[in-house]
Amino acid sequence: MVYGVGIHGTRLLQQEENLSGRRDANCSDNRTIGRLFLEHALLIADVMVALELACRRNGRVRLLNSEELSLPEATRRQREPFHWSVSIGNRAKLGLIPDRVFALEFLDQPSGRSRAFYFLEADRGTMPVSRQTLAKSSFARKLLAYEATWQQNLHQTRFGFHRFRVVTVTTSAERVKNLVAAASRLGRGHGLFLFTDLASLQSAPDLLAFPWQTARSGQTASFVAQ
Repeated sequence: MVYGVGIHGTRLLQQEENLSGRRDANCSDNRTIGRLFLEHALLIADVMVALELACRRNGRVRLLNSEELSLPEATRRQREPFHWSVSIGNRAKLGLIPDRVFALEFLDQPSGRSRAFYFLEADRGTMPVSRQTLAKSSFARKLLAYEATWQQNLHQTRFGFHRFRVVTVTTSAERVKNLVAAASRLGRGHGLFLFTDLASLQSAPDLLAFPWQTARSGQTASFVAQ
């Protein structure tokens, strides 16, 4: 069973958790949600719950959601601070909306080096990996926009992140291979991207030490160095 948060529940969360950014109007969407949206939302929830549980078991790493991050004042005042656009040369202007933004805080590290920042992409395999034009949506277009975000230092000027990575969880090992191949064709920024499939993630004994596939052939990386 899947439940949506209603108006009274939203108000209780605002009161108990200080979630002032949530609006009652969002609750009206509950009755119009379709299957594809619901499957996507559940994939995001599966990843974030698994990560929260891994951090609790570890005891030295804390998961911070987007509302707990310290953003520059100009960004914080925006209605949708984690919606942004990047210019790709003279060809196009691409928009980005990550499925989740979070940080891992390492409690045994000095304050200036204690946080690592991530953008989550939950990929259900419904979007083409690539297209011949940037005018139509594709996963390769997302990768290009994230690469441009890094090249143009928007992660620093807009969010105050010293660095970031994009973690993608998708539906199958075959889809992982296709996404990795698309990322490997980027000009730069191959180390920004981490990929895995949900089944591998859920079977991992320790998500923080789990080896994610990077866009560099044969190379993996984890949240916590071994």
